[in-house]
Amino acid sequence: MSSADLPTKEVNVLKGHEGAVLAARFNADGNYCLSCGKDRTIRLWNPHRGIHIKTYKSHGREVRDVHVTLDNSKLISCGGDRQVFYWDVATGRVIRKFRGHEGEVNAVKFNEYSSVVVSAGYDQSLRAWDCRSHSTEPIQIIDSFSDSVMSVCLTKTEIIGGSVDGTVRTFDIRIGREISDDLGQPVNCISMSNDGNCLLASCLDSKLRLLDRSSGELLQEYKGHTCKSYKLDCCLTNTDAHVTGGSEDGFIYFWDLVDASVVSSFRAHSSVVTSVSYHPKDSCMISASVDGTIRVWKT
Repeated sequence: MSSADLPTKEVNVLKGHEGAVLAARFNADGNYCLSCGKDRTIRLWNPHRGIHIKTYKSHGREVRDVHVTLDNSKLISCGGDRQVFYWDVATGRVIRKFRGHEGEVNAVKFNEYSSVVVSAGYDQSLRAWDCRSHSTEPIQIIDSFSDSVMSVCLTKTEIIGGSVDGTVRTFDIRIGREISDDLGQPVNCISMSNDGNCLLASCLDSKLRLLDRSSGELLQEYKGHTCKSYKLDCCLTNTDAHVTGGSEDGFIYFWDLVDASVVSSFRAHSSVVTSVSYHPKDSCMISASVDGTIRVWKT
């Protein structure tokens, strides 16, 4: 995929949030997206047609992250009210509230089977919750971090957390083993390559770092953007050929995965770009910003 094929043309602007949008995520097939923000709501959109479908309201404070199951039937959200909400997508009803975090909850993810949710908290812990049982107690607490856990990724057998303490920690839940990779800089977002071999970490020294998942080796660093005080998403394109991320000056950057050169950068928003999400199959991306908008980009 050449840089000419990257999605840099704005095709839709999704408006409706009152205040900063903190995250925007495609669903598994890329037909819909979800967003959440300071206005305490989660919104479901058809980004390709620019249509708002539904609003989910129940959080008492800002909503920081949202994730939807593979079959699009349930979603999970978290935020400043220290709670993790498990929703029915069709009815908009909250099925369960998971309480237990002692501070704001920064990130949530479903496992592959949508049976377990893992949340990352300001209280320096990762917590796993069982969606099928009626218990609201966590089934596992991982509290070996020494600062706020900002981001979480899941594989079939592992929970991976990125923390302000500068570490990315991988927990193998089958054998109970923990591996810690110290990046020396606060980590505010982690995401996995599509082939599962690499982990991308956004750090507060305005650098993205690419790690080899099996060895922990630092493969590459990407810079040019500004990331000093906000949680900014980063991800790889669906071909794993490029790395993309937002910047505090409203720009979006694309880097070549291998040589780390900036292949494209453009002004996407009038304020901080908090979130980027790449379409699972097509050359399409959504971005969210403190400016209150979500923008849809295609080639």
